[in-house]
Amino acid sequence: MAQQRTDPATGAHTALGIDVGGTGMKGGIVQLGSGPDAGQLVGKRYRIPTPKPAVPATVAGVLAEIAAELDSRPAAPPATLMTGVCFPAAIQNGICRTATNIDRSWIGTDVDELFSDHLKRPVATLNDADAAGLAEVRFGAGRGVPGTVLVLTLGTGIGGGLFRDGELVPNLEPGTIELDGAIAEQRASAAARERDGLDWPEYAERLQRYFSYVEGIFYPDLIIVGGGISKRPQDYLPLLRLRTPIVPAALQNNAGIVGAALWATDVMAQSPAKASVLQTARRAADREIARTVEVDQASDAGRTTKTGKGTAGKARKAAERAATAETSVTSGKAGKSGKTGTAGKAAGEKAARLRKKADKAAKRAAKAERKAAQEAQAVHKAMEKAIRRSSR
Repeated sequence: MAQQRTDPATGAHTALGIDVGGTGMKGGIVQLGSGPDAGQLVGKRYRIPTPKPAVPATVAGVLAEIAAELDSRPAAPPATLMTGVCFPAAIQNGICRTATNIDRSWIGTDVDELFSDHLKRPVATLNDADAAGLAEVRFGAGRGVPGTVLVLTLGTGIGGGLFRDGELVPNLEPGTIELDGAIAEQRASAAARERDGLDWPEYAERLQRYFSYVEGIFYPDLIIVGGGISKRPQDYLPLLRLRTPIVPAALQNNAGIVGAALWATDVMAQSPAKASVLQTARRAADREIARTVEVDQASDAGRTTKTGKGTAGKARKAAERAATAETSVTSGKAGKSGKTGTAGKAAGEKAARLRKKADKAAKRAAKAERKAAQEAQAVHKAMEKAIRRSSR
């Protein structure tokens, strides 16, 4: 397996991070390590609008496009290394568990497996707010802060990441708690402010009630506010009265990308053999698929058994007989001048029947080949899923 290029002095290296959002999917090459550029993007991020409908197969396809674009850049890490993806749902051991603001077809999907299949490399997926929080704790407003840090992202909904001495407690989902008779994100998200036409003092009143509530649950040492409103902290932070220090996020729009890349690196560090095992299994499965298809094609093309030729062989024989009969009709061998009516008609009908039979045989051969490829692909996925679960 290809190795990462790492600076021995600073541990500097790059990783890919991709952020799946409701309206856009964006990815970038992230500089990691302890150097002066750690936590920053190398070059511009690459964005593609989120497909509609945003169902698993279409989203995974766009992820593959983003990864391919980033792979083509000089600063990209080896394409066989793990890529991080952040996603707007609770992710438990690679499985999507919630669907608050996404299509419900995602629930129960093994997103690690789905994305790995499309990107042709190991993928580690985490909640988008957890990713943003991870980036802030390592490189942003929470860097070096001991104790409990609560990162809240306010946008379309409310997400959050909870950290204890820098370690993530995943899938907090703080937008689902009750506030003023409704779930919090319906009252205190940035989208709720726009929907209800609130000015900043009015919105700050809702934030005060919400932040006071979560402050009383978690007793954090620091609250970091991210999302769209982090760009205008002067409009609401001075209006809040909390026991806990509260600051705006530092990384803003790139936090998800940076956090996703960090997550992939952390997973690799915790289980360094995981990616290698997955890649070995994938290569073995790909070889098995190719071998299965080749054997199927060979058997269809020329296999001779006690029962006769393979399907493709029968198709060719039928086509040859049809062609011979057609030639016989057109050359006059089917009947002499003056007698071609009956004989020629019979030969023509026979040729048509043989041609039809040949077409059907060819279709059966193609169908059998497709079925073999699908079965081999199913074997591939089953092998990879079993190995992935055993390596968790």
